[in-house]
Amino acid sequence: MDISICDSCIGCGRCVRVCPSLVFERAETGGSVVAVRPEACIRCGHCVAACPAGAVRHETFPPERVHAVDYASLPQPEALERLLAVRRSMRVFREEPVPDETLDRIVAAADRAPTATNARGLGYVVVTDTARLRAVIGFTLATFDPLVRLLGSRLVRPWLRPLMPGIYRYVKVFRRMRREWDERDVDRILRGATALVAIHAPKSSRFGAEDANLAYQNASLMAEASGVGQLYAGFVLTAVRRRKGVLERMLGLAPDRRIRALMALGLPRFRYPNSVDRAPAPVSRL
Repeated sequence: MDISICDSCIGCGRCVRVCPSLVFERAETGGSVVAVRPEACIRCGHCVAACPAGAVRHETFPPERVHAVDYASLPQPEALERLLAVRRSMRVFREEPVPDETLDRIVAAADRAPTATNARGLGYVVVTDTARLRAVIGFTLATFDPLVRLLGSRLVRPWLRPLMPGIYRYVKVFRRMRREWDERDVDRILRGATALVAIHAPKSSRFGAEDANLAYQNASLMAEASGVGQLYAGFVLTAVRRRKGVLERMLGLAPDRRIRALMALGLPRFRYPNSVDRAPAPVSRL
């Protein structure tokens, strides 16, 4: 890894303090900084982002990839609070597709999210083909069909219902979803979304799910800011967990990849005219 400190260094020591891998050292306060362990770098870019003098030379972040920040132009807390307040799941989409450039912007926002140890192991599949979206719906319903039959069995129900009361409320829901899909082509899985973003990570990643959901939050905020409706595809993700590797193969992923989050996207038929204050969660201060 090629990392060095050039003559413009002012000896502030910011790179020393922010580096998670102890790449940099400084002999004394105000003294020169040296990259003593470049091989330990995880390519997070903290050193380059923190340097006020542009003194860190890093092969992963050449000057054309480093941009000065205008903090005055960033959203103020009040604006961000309003965006968070209006962000809700959308279940009523228009038939027109989301423009490709908007989908690209949403995925790019997801990819800016932090990952554990800066592993950058996430990948994205953007599904807009109608036949593939229908296949995802079919896969999800087919995954739950055997479970619904089992839970509805006269032999099993008396034993399982007292033990799993929460899951039984979904039996009627899944029966209705299957019936409406078969008889009236009504989609209760993706709700008519015209795009699906699958966020995947290496199967071996210990923090793949956490990384994917951090990325999801970025994408969700960008979707809301772009006027795009989003829905966490929880039914599909549950089916993915029950039948490991099946949807991954359907989407052309390698055997060592696992889908960790799924976002359905579409142009909303309407935007919510009101924000609603939920009851606040309990907060402890210790």
